[in-house]
Formats: sequence, C-alpha cells, structure tokens
Amino acid sequence: MNGIGLFGGTFNPLHNGHLKVAEDIKAGFKMEKIYFIPSAIPPHKGTDDLADTKDRFQMIKAAMPPGNRFMASDVEIHRQGPSYTIDTVRHFKNKLPISTPCYLIVGMDAFLEIDTWKSFQKLFDLIPFIVMTRPAQDTKQAEDPAADLEKYIHVHVDPEYEFLQHKSRFVHPAKQPVYLCHVTPVDISSTRIRTFVRQGASIKGLVPDTVEKYIHKKGLYL
Repeated sequence: MNGIGLFGGTFNPLHNGHLKVAEDIKAGFKMEKIYFIPSAIPPHKGTDDLADTKDRFQMIKAAMPPGNRFMASDVEIHRQGPSYTIDTVRHFKNKLPISTPCYLIVGMDAFLEIDTWKSFQKLFDLIPFIVMTRPAQDTKQAEDPAADLEKYIHVHVDPEYEFLQHKSRFVHPAKQPVYLCHVTPVDISSTRIRTFVRQGASIKGLVPDTVEKYIHKKGLYL
C-alpha cells in the first residue's frame, strides 16, 4: 500500500488551489490517497468569518473527485475542544495498518509557526512532514525556502536535522524527515473568495462548482 497524506486546515472554503497542490503532492509522493481534514476549532486562527464546521466539511465532501484518491475526514468535528494536530495524527496512526506510511502536509507559513503547536516536538517523532512552498505570487516568497526552513528547524526543532539538496528533504538520525515540496503556484485564497461572495462577485473558477453552489444555497460568507 502506498502512503497516506493528512491535509488539515480551516478550508474556509475549500478552493481549486487546495485541490491542485494535493494533486501535485499525491503524484510526487505516489500516495494512495489524501485526507482533507477541516479543523473544528482552529487553535491559531480566529473564528470571525469562519463558516460552521459541518458546512466546511460538506463543501469538501461534495468537491471530492471520484475514485477515492481524495477523501473528506470529519475526525476533528467529532472531537471535543480545539483541533490539535497531534491528536489527529495519533488518530490516523492508530487507525491505519502500522505498515502504511503517513505524511503530514502543511504550508510553509504554518510550518514556520510550528513551535507554537501543542506537543509539536512529538510530531517529529511520529510522522514525516511535507512542507509546501508558498505561491510564487506571494510577496513573502523566500528566494531560498530551504535556507529559511533550515534556520527555523535548527533553532526551534533540532539542530541535528541536515538538508539533503538532491533529495529536497531534511533528515535526522532519530526523527522523521521533513520534505520540501515545490507545488504549482495557484493565486487563489479563501480570504479573497469570501470577499468576492460578500461583494456579489463571481467565484466561478476559484472553487469547484459543487462548492460554489453550496455557498450560494446556504448563504455563506454574506
């Protein structure tokens, strides 16, 4: 069995950029499937303008392409309290066969705040990370994302991590690897989509058709 990717976030709403980077990662890492996991109570984001968790989950579920290569997971919806990544990783590690490789998919910005996450050091013992580069249109895009990651990892995680340029990953003698993944730049953001909805502007092409219909049907983000 090939690996499983865990892709968490608010997905407020899920958009075509999320699906495109997931396609890139699934192909690049030859994964069997990727789980999209909406957070119920995001510990590091406010809840202003945040659609109900069940609505965000239903939008993801409706947008999943046929074939089960992508799946919506409601694991964080059914768990009480804030949605901590460490709990989600443990859930999947306990649920899946021990031989199934799992990867935690995160964006660069999220990873560069990982020292604020609950039990973040334990994550590096449990699961490999796939860190996605920022879109090229992002003015904060680093000229050398590997150098930024290396500096951060050495200061906040463990100085024994070493970057292997030819494999585009950080390795450690005892901890899980951290992969740097260059994904297709897609200039879409959930914030811009919510703004367009409030302004009455079209969001066609920014989100899957099923998500667009759900947003309008439910009157979300008005």
